Amino acid sequence: MRGIRPNPDFPSTYRWLAAALGQLGRTEEAREALDKAVAVVPGALETNDRGRVPWMRPEDHAHMLEGLRKAGWRG
Repeated sequence: MRGIRPNPDFPSTYRWLAAALGQLGRTEEAREALDKAVAVVPGALETNDRGRVPWMRPEDHAHMLEGLRKAGWRG
């Protein structure tokens, strides 16, 4: 939450929160964070999560996507 307070319109913070909460099994909170990410910038999840940034290991990217799916993302 400390990362959200100074910049509440940055969707990546909500995306990472949703993925982490999804992996923890806290699906209701994860869904709320996911919804917020989509509300802040519609389409941001699809744009950012279809491709992996070069500095992220493939297994870390897959882990993040798994958490987002657990949060309810259908990308």
